[in-house]
Amino acid sequence: MSPRPLNVGIVGGGKGAFIVHPQQRAIFFDGTRRVTAGALSSNPETALAAAENWPFPIRGYASYDAMIAAQKTLPEDQQLDYILIVTPNHVHFDPAMKALKAGIPVFCEKPLCLTLKEAADLVKAVHKYNVPFALAHTYIGHWISRFSRYIVRSGLLGEVRWVDASYIQGWLATNLESTGQTQASWRTNPKLAGGSGCGGDIGTHALMQLRFVTGLEVTDVSAHLETFVAGRKLDDHFTTYCKLSNGGKALVRASQICIGHKNDLGIDISGTKGTLRWRAEDPECVTIMLPGQPDRVYWRSAVAAGDGFLPKDMPATLLTEPTLPAGHSEAFHDAFARLHRCFEVDVRQWKTTGKFSADGSKYATIEDGWVGMAFLQTCLKSSSKKGAWTAMPRKI
Repeated sequence: MSPRPLNVGIVGGGKGAFIVHPQQRAIFFDGTRRVTAGALSSNPETALAAAENWPFPIRGYASYDAMIAAQKTLPEDQQLDYILIVTPNHVHFDPAMKALKAGIPVFCEKPLCLTLKEAADLVKAVHKYNVPFALAHTYIGHWISRFSRYIVRSGLLGEVRWVDASYIQGWLATNLESTGQTQASWRTNPKLAGGSGCGGDIGTHALMQLRFVTGLEVTDVSAHLETFVAGRKLDDHFTTYCKLSNGGKALVRASQICIGHKNDLGIDISGTKGTLRWRAEDPECVTIMLPGQPDRVYWRSAVAAGDGFLPKDMPATLLTEPTLPAGHSEAFHDAFARLHRCFEVDVRQWKTTGKFSADGSKYATIEDGWVGMAFLQTCLKSSSKKGAWTAMPRKI
């Protein structure tokens, strides 16, 4: 008999929320996970009303404290197997820490929290309590991101010299927060979003794409956090020149004031043998440029090993993982689902054996969350010194 679906509880995601909807679809994607409970608002009455009016029956709680505390009173098959945190940034740390102490795995939106100290405390808690933890860096869930990771880390482009990782939007080109628009309001409020607006919101995605695909770390930054919209309290334009751990250089940049751009995340990686280019708005293919040859365009589910560039001994697990034929598009929801699917494997292994193997190859880990917070802190320091080169802190 197949094992029962994992039960997932949501923290946040009530009225005006965005990311809860693709996350929830991803949870149900395979039929092996399901949302069964929620603490959907910081207001107890609103939280219970939102649960009552949820699209399908869930157990509603007045607070995440109540939801976490209730688990030990429920039969095993009704207990939560992990929680999903989809609140604004300032309500990531507390529910995550309380869940970890209660032995409940956590799948948390990015960035990890508000401060580097909070991030360090969460890293220590994950290791102390030995509980699985995932960070929702969506774009590494695309199959092409994993294929690109294989290409670069296998040395097919040679030694990495230069990376341009970017995420460009235009939705905050005006003072949208002054209208009371929910998403704009909290993302531009330093008490809710943290020290960086654009950098924390989408610059961390560009950084994660760089690190996931190349395996390199940023060692030093020269950063400029700028605010173009009058009256805005946080940066809406984020530009960081980086030194990489192999001696290469990179540009990690993000903007939310570029009119016409939607969710334009991309990465260009140039090595001593060739260049890779990928864009998230065209997520099903990646372009490889080699000297003296026509560009090669690889599509998900249409990759042939041993084609003159790719080796014959490519991992079978990579080639056979996609389930849709090329031309039937995977997209944003599929990327989220791939992250939850991989997290599910670790949660089930942990529940059975007490062990899990979160190595960063399938989804972003608690350590990746710490690196993201360290990067933001270092960029803020550099920017305050007019872009002076500033070293990243040593990993804990």
